[in-house]
This record gives sequence, C-alpha cells and structure tokens, in this order.
Amino acid sequence: MRKKLFIFDLDGVIVDTAKYHFLAWKNIATELDIDFTIEQNELLKGVNRENSLLKILELKKKTIDISLFNSLLIKKNNIYLRYVEKINSNDIIDGIINSIDFIKKNKHYLALGSASKNAQMILRKLELFECFDIIIDGTITENAKPDPEVFLRSMNRLKVKPEDCIVFEDSISGITAANTAGMISIGIGNKDILFKATHNFSKFNLITNQFLSQL
Repeated sequence: MRKKLFIFDLDGVIVDTAKYHFLAWKNIATELDIDFTIEQNELLKGVNRENSLLKILELKKKTIDISLFNSLLIKKNNIYLRYVEKINSNDIIDGIINSIDFIKKNKHYLALGSASKNAQMILRKLELFECFDIIIDGTITENAKPDPEVFLRSMNRLKVKPEDCIVFEDSISGITAANTAGMISIGIGNKDILFKATHNFSKFNLITNQFLSQL
C-alpha cells in the first residue's frame, strides 16, 4: 500500500481559534481607527501575522512606521494568547479525532501545515502534539500561504509525491496553496468561498472513514 500524507491546517480545521484571531485583530484595528468586520476577517484566514496586519492597514489605505507595526504584531499575539490560554482537548472540532485515529490506524503520514507561530503550544494544549509525524508552522517557513511552502516542506521531508498528499483547509489561501502544490485539497466551510477545493464539506464531522479510504 502506498503511503499517503494527510496535512491539517490548525485554525478553523482542528480547533476553532478563528474567533479569537478576529477579536484580537479587531482590537488592533480599533486602535488604528479602522473598522474591521467578521466578513473582512475571512481575508485573514491562513495568512500569517505580518500579512494580516498589512491587509487590515490596506482597508483604510493606512501606513505606519516599522516600530509601531512590530509592536502591534506583538500586542495582537498577546491578546490572542490570553484568549487561547484556557483551551483544552474539549475544544477539538468534531470529527477530527476519528479522522486522525483512522489515518494512524491505516499507517499513513499525518502532518500539520499552519501559518500559526503558536501551533505547537496549541497542539500540546489539545493533547494532539504526539499524533503528528511532522509539524510545519509559521516559526520555520519563510513564505505564507497562498505560497505552498508549508505543504511542500512536509511532502519533501516525508518523501511523498504531491498526488499522494491530502490537505484539509478552511481558507482560500490554504486551498490555493494546496492546489498550486498539485495536492488534493479538502475545503472545510463555505463551499461558495472554497469552491476551488477538490472536495468540499461544510463541517469536518461530515467526512467519513469511507471517504478517507477512497482518497
């Protein structure tokens, strides 16, 4: 049997931390006198911290000096960390544990591919850290999604072909990155937004073992 590589995004796929990112970014946007809505937050899904702040600044064609820019990045992360401080295994999205168990039982590879620089800390809080064969996150990548670097690093380290890689994503940038890498992309969320995905599911718990085995 040829080994497959299943790559999971973190925020919005394994755990619903997107709401905390939104609240933290909204706090920063308010400080900059920029209106920031939940709809606009969709543009930041899968995007790293630096590019997220740039996108917020673009909403009002605003520029700030580099020292303020960097201090706001730190402030945003500190606000976010206060929100996620109390998360635990009860916060894992429904269906994730079943899929991880199925993948491991069938001896396929499991990877995390996330822009988050807090990914390892969050995985430990969720008690999932040991499940992954490899973790590629924002602390070791140079290029953010939609660049496919985060997925290609996993693939190359584990010596798997692109067509044998399956990526679970809830963002446009993540789906684009997976498609660019020549991988199978599974969109989790609004199909109208993630229509470029190879397959779409509105919720992760709709993914069955039968579907995974067919991949």
